[in-house]
Formats: sequence, C-alpha cells, structure tokens
Amino acid sequence: MAKGDDAVAKKKNKVRRKKMRREGASVSARVASIIAAKKRRLSGKRRMCQGMCFSLPSLDDPFNDRGENVKAMNLDTEIKKPLISNNNIGGDHEKVEVQMNGKVGHGHRRKTQENVDCPSKFLMHSLNEIEKALRHEGTYTNDEDKPLFFSPWGVEFLKCYSTGKDILETSGSSCTIEQIAWVVSIAADIIVRKEKEGLSLPSPFFLFLVPSQEEAVKVRLVCKPLKALGIHTVSLHPGSSIDHQIHGLASCEPEFLVSTPERLLELVSMKAIDISGVSFLVVDGVESFFKGGCLDALKSIRQSISGSPRTVIFNNFFSSACVPALQNLLLGSICRLSTDQSIPSQSACIFQTINLCTSDEERLLKSVQVLNHACDSQLCSQPLKVLYVAGNDNNSFNLVKMLKISGYNVSTGSNRNISDDDNSQDTKIRRKPMVSVIDVEHISTTNLAFYETVILPNFIPSIDNYVQILTRMARHSINGNLHSFFTKEDAVIAGPLVGILEQCGQAVPEALRSLHLP
Repeated sequence: MAKGDDAVAKKKNKVRRKKMRREGASVSARVASIIAAKKRRLSGKRRMCQGMCFSLPSLDDPFNDRGENVKAMNLDTEIKKPLISNNNIGGDHEKVEVQMNGKVGHGHRRKTQENVDCPSKFLMHSLNEIEKALRHEGTYTNDEDKPLFFSPWGVEFLKCYSTGKDILETSGSSCTIEQIAWVVSIAADIIVRKEKEGLSLPSPFFLFLVPSQEEAVKVRLVCKPLKALGIHTVSLHPGSSIDHQIHGLASCEPEFLVSTPERLLELVSMKAIDISGVSFLVVDGVESFFKGGCLDALKSIRQSISGSPRTVIFNNFFSSACVPALQNLLLGSICRLSTDQSIPSQSACIFQTINLCTSDEERLLKSVQVLNHACDSQLCSQPLKVLYVAGNDNNSFNLVKMLKISGYNVSTGSNRNISDDDNSQDTKIRRKPMVSVIDVEHISTTNLAFYETVILPNFIPSIDNYVQILTRMARHSINGNLHSFFTKEDAVIAGPLVGILEQCGQAVPEALRSLHLP
C-alpha cells in the first residue's frame, strides 16, 4: 500500500532535522548564527527584534511579510550592459582588488575583485525601493523630479568608489537623503555580490556613524526599505535605554549598524556588539563631532575595527582643528568628492602656512628649511611629493642650487607631472624625496593633484594663481601643506590672502594682518 503524502513529508522532515543537528554540532554558535542570518536574508525573511528601531507593522503591511516575494530579486545582480552612456565610470572596465574582512573556507582571508565600473541591477532596484518608500511617506522631494538613480552626486560617488580609495566628501554639509540613499544602496550591493561569491560576511558589515539621535533616525528611515531586500538595520543612540539595546543585539545579526559614537563605544566596552569585522565605515557631521568633543571617540572606534575598511567621511567642518582626527580615519590615498566649487570646499584639510620675511635671501633659506623639517617629521612609508613654484628665472636658479647643495634630487620644467604610482624602488630607498621646481607661468599646465607639499619661496604675483594651486593640490591626500613666504613688498595681496585664510578656517598670522591694515 502506497504511503500517503503526509507520511512522506513527515519522513523527509525527520531526515532534514537529523541533518541539521549534525551540521549544528560541527560549527560554533557564532558561525551558526551567521549561517542562519544568511538563510533568512536570502529568503527575504527577517526575525522580529522587539521594537529596536526596526520596521513596525502598518495598515499596508500588518504582518510585516512584504519580503516573501523578493527572493529572486536578491540574487539577481548580474550586469548585462553599462547604464551610463559611454562614460566608463572609474576608467575602462577597471576592476578594483579589495580585501574583505569576511572569512572563506578554513578561516583564510580572501581577496576578490570587485567590478564596480557601472551600477548593478540590484543597486538600481535598491535606489528605486528607497525612493518609492520615501516619496510615499512624503520625506523625499526633488525640484527637478528626477529619480535617485540620475543623481549627479551619486554618479560622482560611484566613480570615486570604483577607484578603490577612501572618500573625503567636502561639499560642506551633513548627509542629505539623496547621499544616504546612494551610500547604503552601494553597501547593500556589496553584500549581495560577496554572498553570491560564497563569502561569509561579518556582522555588522556596514557602520554609519552620526552625531545625534535625529541624524540616526534620518539614516534609519532611508535604510528601512532595504529590509524587504534582506538587509537588516539596527539604530543605536541615547534615545533608547542601553539595556533594551543590549537585549535586542543579542537576538539579531544586523548587516547595517547606525549609531552615535558614545553609545557605540559603551556597547562595545560591554561586549554587547563586536565591530572588529566592519568592512565599510561612513562618518557624517565632523563639525558636530568636534563641537561635541567626540573626535577621540571616532579614533577609538577606528582602532576597534581590524583591517582596512572602506571609509567615507562627510566633512562639513573646514577648520584645521579636525585634520588630525581625519588623518586617523583616512590612512591611505584618498579620493576627494565635492559638488561645491568654493575655495573652502576644494581646499579642505590643506594647511596654509604664511611666513613673513625681511629679504629674498631669507625667503629662499627658510623655504629650504621648511622642506628639511617636513622630511625629518615624515612618518609615513611613502615619500613626500614636493613642488616649488618659483617667481622668476633668477630666483629659480638660486633655489635649485640651494636644494642640490642640501642633497635633494631636483626636477625642473613644466612637463614634470607625477602620479600616484610614481614610487619606484629608487625613490623609496632615496634618503630625500624628489623635488620638482616650476616657474609660476607653468601652474596651469602642471598636474598638481599628487603634490602633498607645495612651497612658494617668492610669493606669486596673483592671488588667482594662489587659489589655483590651493584648490588643485593634494587631491589624493589628507596631508596637504601649502607654505608661502612674504615680504613687505607683497602687501598688495595681503588683504585677499587674509580673506582666504579666514574662509578656510585657517590661522591668520598677526604679522600678515598688520601688513594688510593701513
């Protein structure tokens, strides 16, 4: 007599339970929780986590079951063709090699190539879901009524991300809804890509640091639609009791974590959460962190993260006081991003130093001393990239002579355009860096982007040239320094220079200010 369907199903379930028990016995509780979280994510189902800023039932979705029908969408991230005309974002099919914090196989770390030269279908879908939800709630409006996907800032952000470098955003304001949507959508896309490659990603994978509860709520609101796509977000801030948050963290494995620094450090110290495996770090509102005395907290959080996470900083504070904190967060080569063409925005994190001298001879002597001091205090493994801009042929000749006497290898001419890869073995073992010297007339034809230190021994005759240097130098570094040497003969441009220093939040020497005053 044939067995009924119920009997067959019962037998299969019994075999499946035995198999799961055997598998569960061979892995740790930590690994088992990660496996379970991944299975829930791939199925589009999430665990209810007792009201910790998670999605609540609504009239449109009373059972929180909208994720049931998106399983296929989670796995479909193949790119059939580029979607941004003929602009190959990040170069001609550039593939960036990144180190993931997730473990593969028997605990070995794995390097994977991440092709982000054009947006994936999952990225587009994430942006569309966010936009649809925000428009429905009335929290997103666009004057031109363009979709999020066509955001000029988003396209530029994707270009910067494709370089594989950390990103410093200097538009001068905190994150907008549009910017948050692009950042979290790219983070979600990375998770889906890596899981498709078989990587077991840590939890949390993505950390978004904000200065206040209000900002945390804003980021959480943008992340909320991603829950239906299998991306779970937890928001931590002083607005909820810490015991409630500890209890909630014990019952979930979030992919995204949005938090204020103080509350996060408190939970880390209590071992309620482990952030050592974070692979993507975003910091918003540097000015608020500075005014709230939280810059040291940012440093402690960064030290709690092992490895080198991709880091994005939204810097809305142009004072030089925040530069040391940013240098602790951005450790390597960076990509600057800004849609604001103002001088403070384009010159953010570049120290401007003005020295008043009594003669041309003193200017030349002190300009070489500045370079000697910079070489002695250089702590990083990469050599300095130094450029001198001389005022005329005679001064240029004397400068080159003094530099050579001091033991520097000097390159002259307007066609000396270094690059980020200009670090040959000979350069690395050389005791002193290669120094480039150009005439002021060649500023517009010289690639200044990779020069971290620019020295003006004879102050250039035009304030426009000064601004051109300031806004084009150190595009890939957080260690930019612009040194200028003044005499009383340069008093005519002292006033405009004082104005630039004040705009950029830089210290104005009293000697320069008195030179400007009648």
